[in-house]
Amino acid sequence: MSDSLDQLNARLLAFARERDWEQFHSPKNLAMALAGEAGELLEHFQWLSEQQSAELSAEKKRQVAHELADILNYLVRLAERLDIDLLAAADEKIAINAARYPADKVRGDARRASEYGDEDTSLDGSA
Repeated sequence: MSDSLDQLNARLLAFARERDWEQFHSPKNLAMALAGEAGELLEHFQWLSEQQSAELSAEKKRQVAHELADILNYLVRLAERLDIDLLAAADEKIAINAARYPADKVRGDARRASEYGDEDTSLDGSA
């Protein structure tokens, strides 16, 4: 992890240890908590139009920021528990997606890779 992610993880670990909560931070529990927080984030956008979702009030934006922070915190803890370097994993995934979705073929088109119907199987993950 990067220095700032390492620093965040150290703070989160200290927070959990001070409260004797690390015992509850199994990968399963952290993944479940992460999913729950993602659901709480979705609640802020439910029923909003595209435009409304891009023009949040200051208070709503603060609430969304707190949900994003909860998601980030659980994600960092889960990665630490599983010994996963989040930045390396993100770099690898970007490279995979770049190969699956070549810009010259998919620009402006939001379909899934398997929906392009090309003979080129690199877009559907079978290559």
